[in-house]
Amino acid sequence: MNKLDSVFKPESKYKAFFISIITFGLAYGLYKGVIDNYLAEIVGMSEFDKGVSEFFRELPGLMLIFILALLYMFSAEKIYKIGAFIMLAGMAAQSVVPASRVLVILCMFVYSLGEHMQLGMRNSMSLQYSREGRNGEALGLQNAAQHIGTLAGYLIIVGTFFVVKASQEMYRVVFAVSAAIIALGCFSSLRITGSSATDPNKRRFYFRKKFTKYYMLEVFYGARKQVFFTFGPYVLILFYGANAQTISLLFAISAICGFIASPFVGKIIDRFGYKAVMISDTLILVIVCFFYGFAHHIFPRDVAFIICCVNYVLDSIISLASMASNVYVQDISDSPDEVRATISTGVSVNHLITIFIALFGGWIWKTLGIETLFIISAVLGLCNSAYAATIKTGKQ
Repeated sequence: MNKLDSVFKPESKYKAFFISIITFGLAYGLYKGVIDNYLAEIVGMSEFDKGVSEFFRELPGLMLIFILALLYMFSAEKIYKIGAFIMLAGMAAQSVVPASRVLVILCMFVYSLGEHMQLGMRNSMSLQYSREGRNGEALGLQNAAQHIGTLAGYLIIVGTFFVVKASQEMYRVVFAVSAAIIALGCFSSLRITGSSATDPNKRRFYFRKKFTKYYMLEVFYGARKQVFFTFGPYVLILFYGANAQTISLLFAISAICGFIASPFVGKIIDRFGYKAVMISDTLILVIVCFFYGFAHHIFPRDVAFIICCVNYVLDSIISLASMASNVYVQDISDSPDEVRATISTGVSVNHLITIFIALFGGWIWKTLGIETLFIISAVLGLCNSAYAATIKTGKQ
């Protein structure tokens, strides 16, 4: 705790805050580690069904700006606590409802709603609790705590399913344990006092003509990202028969690689510029998409599976290049408030496109095959690069 003591104000309830962050991260790691296999193996969701479920899982991200507008009188702490209890309701229900598509998707929606309500509040609270001049460190420690909890959840799933065979009962146990951990996080969050103001930039859309290219880049990036996020693991499960242990291990490896690679990607952006990174990362993406969609035509099934796993990790690393668009916004903005407002609007634009890509991506896979789905992902990436090439660098 020595590091935290030096970054956060002693009178703030940052310890209870960090305990809740770690517990919520751990619960998410357990949940995320098994949910795709649960949907495929137990609920029997097809490619199209998976797209529908992702549509409703992402919908709260689009609704968030309206929800925060309704709760404008509430402090960040109150909204954080409300989100925690909504998450608990969704996860607890997931552990007991029958394996019905409608009920399971409803539980996913409720959990995601609480999760999205907490997202913006974590940053507001971290900034409010930090000492003067330590804002960046506070946000970094908060993100690290979240990732540590999530990674621990993935590794627990790997160890559990190494010993225990996957079954409907076992998946329910995982959801129940996850709900119990969220309950601990809720208890910890109740100890958080304070009245941090929510970020007003997250309660409104901020459109300016000079940011048009940034919004378009978010459309292309959100579309291509959603293909991998939604269907990447599902391809491994439905097409190659990957079990929950394998999927959780893949998530854990991706998280570790992303944690290690993130500072290096940041240095590359500083060294070569955001425009060069925006353009060049697509070259790797095209290779990733090609092998993800066509590896089974070129290699034996076992080899193709390994290649797809490697490419999934590689995609998680090149996705870090999305930081370049934030640097671009900072470069052409006139104030820090304008940066925050623009990026917040970009997140909303991103969610708007992702929910439709999730829905139509499932239909494309079902009717035209995974080859077409990942060809489209590669084309979207190329469009992203072509559009980024038209950017005129500003102050950088």
